[in-house]
Amino acid sequence: MPLLSAHQLSVSKRDRLLFDEINISVSAGDLMYIKGPNGAGKTSLLRVLTGLVNADSGSVAYRGQNIMQNRETYQSDLLYFGHALGINRSLNPLENLMYWCCQHNVMTTKNAIYDILSVLGLVGLEDVPVSNLSAGQQRRVALARFWLKTAATVWILDEPFTALDVQGIALLNTRIIEHLQQGGCVVMTSHQALDVDYPTKELQLEYRI
Repeated sequence: MPLLSAHQLSVSKRDRLLFDEINISVSAGDLMYIKGPNGAGKTSLLRVLTGLVNADSGSVAYRGQNIMQNRETYQSDLLYFGHALGINRSLNPLENLMYWCCQHNVMTTKNAIYDILSVLGLVGLEDVPVSNLSAGQQRRVALARFWLKTAATVWILDEPFTALDVQGIALLNTRIIEHLQQGGCVVMTSHQALDVDYPTKELQLEYRI
């Protein structure tokens, strides 16, 4: 049984059909890469897979159960990383991550967060307001979630490499592979070619007029 599956998904936006009758099956250890030009519906598809928006038709299931009927379990096992970083620019990295953990019922400690920020190359910036960090550093603060919510089985990532330097991309690639090797699955989009030494499923979306 797949961890995440979608059956006959169709989505329109402003009277334009983005995609029609899409089927997806992602099992433990699977990495799915969704490709396509801007406007093809990549973000819309990911948001449907998270349950944030409804498809015009079709269904999404987690472990064989419809995510709308199994919402609480699915959300606890899901980690979604979208275009918005979801961090408060007036708070520092430590405060942001402590708050995020409280919101998502993730048990952690300040020392654990300090260790993760160290892995992410943010030593010495733990108490600096996020507004004073570079775009890449802010991105790394948000990416700390991948080291915090370790219980999440399904990762859905929308352009996670944006604003990251080569080192940041390598760190995230390593974390993604660790997650897959531990039995998780990843569905993601990226404007750049994936540079991971791991088998990849691909889904190509086309721009429809």
